[in-house]
Amino acid sequence: MPVQPMKSIAAEALSDTGFGVPEIMAAGILTGGTVFVLGVTGLMQLVYRLIPLCVVRGIQLAQGLSFALTAVKYVKKIQDLPKSKSLGQRHWVGLDGLILAIVCLVFIVIVNGAGEKNRCCGDPGDDEDLGRDRNRGSTIKKNKTDRIRRIVFSLPSAFLVFILGVVLAFLRRHHVVHEIKFGPSSIDVVKFSKHAWKKGFIKGTIPQLPLTLLNSVVAVVKLSSDLFPGREFTATSLSVTVGLMNLVGCWFGAMPMCHGAGGLAGQYKFGGRSGGCVALLGAAKLVLGLVLGTSLAHVLNQFPVGILGVLLLFAGIELAMCSRDMNTKEDSFVMLMCTAVSLVGSSAALGFLVGMIVYVILRLRNWTKDKPLSTIWMQKHDDQL
Repeated sequence: MPVQPMKSIAAEALSDTGFGVPEIMAAGILTGGTVFVLGVTGLMQLVYRLIPLCVVRGIQLAQGLSFALTAVKYVKKIQDLPKSKSLGQRHWVGLDGLILAIVCLVFIVIVNGAGEKNRCCGDPGDDEDLGRDRNRGSTIKKNKTDRIRRIVFSLPSAFLVFILGVVLAFLRRHHVVHEIKFGPSSIDVVKFSKHAWKKGFIKGTIPQLPLTLLNSVVAVVKLSSDLFPGREFTATSLSVTVGLMNLVGCWFGAMPMCHGAGGLAGQYKFGGRSGGCVALLGAAKLVLGLVLGTSLAHVLNQFPVGILGVLLLFAGIELAMCSRDMNTKEDSFVMLMCTAVSLVGSSAALGFLVGMIVYVILRLRNWTKDKPLSTIWMQKHDDQL
């Protein structure tokens, strides 16, 4: 499963200068510990079964649209990412211009389309056609156009766009090469005070916990079942892994991490179909960390934000498209209520609460509506007699 930083804790760290490394790590340890306990006791699986699918879809739709809207902002305007501020309209030309972002967007659409399966992804329809041709004894002749199309559709679009961004990062700042120092950064055990534990819990764990439970466990299990039907996914296993990686890593200064429906949707969108892609990504990060250490930040700081926005846009759209299976008007109503509140209030927890309340009210309304009038009439007259 892909992992991503805990957004609420990261947002608090960016907005509050007093929320330092000890407070961030304390928040991660406490959040991870809580999720771990919920997992090993089986309570997380119970929570997962009780949450209606329409509410989960509302959270996914809100998260996907939030990603997409942020992505469009990244493409249109120059960003100061550490401060989460827009600095003005992006120029059309340049190594981080609008034209470059549009070209990358068009390239990804050409290669990936709207997400439909093609030959390189193992479309069963193609195999059936080829099988019928073989049974007939016919010889399949591929013309030049077909070969070109198959080559284009099999390109790793996201990886190529990322490589382009890395190359442009070096071109944008020539002396970034001189800022690179080989060798890993030092790793120290973080020292905590009582104040760090208290502040980390109040400002980090409390707002982060609902988001982790909903988007990193419940939504990921639902999305995994949608993308890989027939495979077993449990909320217990995801809770345990989220807990373990924070209970271990945060003592050494690792950013608090959790699973993410957005990361899973993005990797699936760009061709990931097994844990192998996550393992390769993790191995690549380990090598980069050991070889370049903190100096890697100088390269990433120059990565074109417009290209980053394009990649984020497709990940958000892929996540939002999971909500297309809400076929009844009632389920769509609950989903959209949850989405609207989550987006406007910038809180998945608030959206979840409103969605659950609306779902229960609709169920009670249907229960009274579906009750036969004859039964109500008999009960009324029995009371009178």
